[in-house]
Amino acid sequence: MAKVNIIFYSMYGHTYQMAKAEAEGAKEVKGTDVKIYRVPETVPEDILIQSGAKKAQEQFLHIPIATLDSLVEADAIIFGTPTRFGMMAAQMRQFLDTTGPLWAKGSLVGKIGSVFTSTSTQHGGQESTILNFHTTLLHHGMIIVGIPFTEPGLSDASNIHGGSPYGASAIIIQGDENRPNEIELNIAKSQGRRVAEIAKKLFD
Repeated sequence: MAKVNIIFYSMYGHTYQMAKAEAEGAKEVKGTDVKIYRVPETVPEDILIQSGAKKAQEQFLHIPIATLDSLVEADAIIFGTPTRFGMMAAQMRQFLDTTGPLWAKGSLVGKIGSVFTSTSTQHGGQESTILNFHTTLLHHGMIIVGIPFTEPGLSDASNIHGGSPYGASAIIIQGDENRPNEIELNIAKSQGRRVAEIAKKLFD
């Protein structure tokens, strides 16, 4: 059975919603074991409370914290992070910076890696965040999987939405339901499904 782990960081729950869609898509592939993990929060609690993030994060506190074992045990890992000035969030970066021992052993070489993200603006650096993230995965010797244009959502110009061949993404517009839209969630499901299909072919 191919093992797919989804590891995300989310401050207000938007990236978590994308993570759930990724998991839903991966679970459509029979014979695939799918788990979701979150990386530890590093923002001081008083700031989380002031910003409203403390309350928002209650929706995914039941998700277990990711460890290095969460990486080693998986055949494929789908990472999710909001953007921070065109790059991954510091919380995800801090987690990845603890993977030096795995790099030294080559523990992640040959595993599948894939990335999704979210921003609060249309041009907030979605593609650069995913591409920057790929650099770390390549240093670990991982096989990067994106989304081909056979996914119809990538060519859908009916409204403003995220998504690219590099990975799923969401534009979270305040006041506009404040969540990923249907196209974005479908692209995330497609990514999860594609990663699981490839993992099953390679590792099952």
